[in-house]
Amino acid sequence: MSDRLKRLLRHLALDLSPLRDSRDFRLVMASGIITMFGTFITAVAVPYQMKELTGSYVAVGLVSLAEFVPMVVCGLWGGAIADALDRRKIILLSELGLTVTSAMLMVNSLLPEPQVWVLYVVGAVSMGIACLQRPSLEALIPRVVRHDQLGAAAVLTSLRWNFGAITAPALGGVLVTAFGTATAYALDTVSFVLSLLLLWRIRAVPPAEDAAPASLKSLVEGLRYAVGRRDLMGTYLVDIAAMVFAMSTALFPFLAEQLGAPQALGLLYSASAVGSLIASLTGGWTSRVHRHGLGVIVAAALWGVSMALAAVIPSIWAVFACLALAGAADMVSGIFRSTMWNQTIPNELRGRLAGIELLSYASGPMLGNARAGLMAQAGGARFSLGVGGLLCVAAVGALGLALPAFRRYDARTDEHALAEKARRAEAAASPHAEGAVPA
Repeated sequence: MSDRLKRLLRHLALDLSPLRDSRDFRLVMASGIITMFGTFITAVAVPYQMKELTGSYVAVGLVSLAEFVPMVVCGLWGGAIADALDRRKIILLSELGLTVTSAMLMVNSLLPEPQVWVLYVVGAVSMGIACLQRPSLEALIPRVVRHDQLGAAAVLTSLRWNFGAITAPALGGVLVTAFGTATAYALDTVSFVLSLLLLWRIRAVPPAEDAAPASLKSLVEGLRYAVGRRDLMGTYLVDIAAMVFAMSTALFPFLAEQLGAPQALGLLYSASAVGSLIASLTGGWTSRVHRHGLGVIVAAALWGVSMALAAVIPSIWAVFACLALAGAADMVSGIFRSTMWNQTIPNELRGRLAGIELLSYASGPMLGNARAGLMAQAGGARFSLGVGGLLCVAAVGALGLALPAFRRYDARTDEHALAEKARRAEAAASPHAEGAVPA
């Protein structure tokens, strides 16, 4: 084997050091694998059940819209409490709440006449609980992983996500068509129970002694910090634009029928995750990239191009390939955004900023699916998919030009990245200091 090939393989290889060095990171990863599996099965079951009950593009798209307000409110408040309370307790209580909502969907599905309103209401409640939990999970990672390993941790977290995103939608498509949606919801409920057992073993993560209590004032402080940093605003705005204009998973049940392959519904849902998995498995190179802002712009534009191509290709396998390419681009964008956030945001603000991040990467897909449903009602599924992809490319390009600080971001010279690196080094040298990372 040539030296050049060996170097290439080393650049692409996964860095497993966060798993090796941090017990709590291992527990979070294991829990995430289990819950992702159940959650993605439910993500197939809900739109499928709504389609079966209503047959309406708009009704399916509005499932995401119903979740939007709880996501905004609970995402911001979840960030505030993540900085003010023990993050472990927040995570555990939220996981218990998610177990209950999955069980409620199962019970509704077992009724002789399942109620449409339950899908909207329970979906909204479940989204609210998940958004209360998510900032604590995100803010936990910099506390249990070393600063120099955060890029590798982002790649591993994306790999965990893809494990569920590939296998679960495919299995979910089979489950809902062969055994019904109740079986899918039952599996999701069991996954949350198993996840609770793992998360219980995580060490307590108390807030700093001088942590600001959760309040409107603390929320405003976090928002002010985010708005004051143009590089952070770039990570939010580019991702929102990409998702609003090009996210179209609500169209998949209809697109599968138009392609003459309704049995391939799970395949369409899995396609993006296949591309993401490939990007994750070969993602060692991302830890050597320092121009993260430019990387996000290029990846988001490629996401839009891929979705536009999927709209004009008649073959199910060619559509699968385009969606996979889109997923790979989205994963690279996510790795770069996560690395920027974790390497530059101070710990005392990490929870509140995680809440804002949640709004950026969760609101886009919700609004995007609502947009996709409304545009499809006017011009059909392929029209909605294709025009959305082109609008995504245009919006990302415009934002890249409008935000030079984001476009030029370089982790080697950025003042926030250097300051956080120095703080983490000081904390590591003093194990009893706030923010010290356990082994």
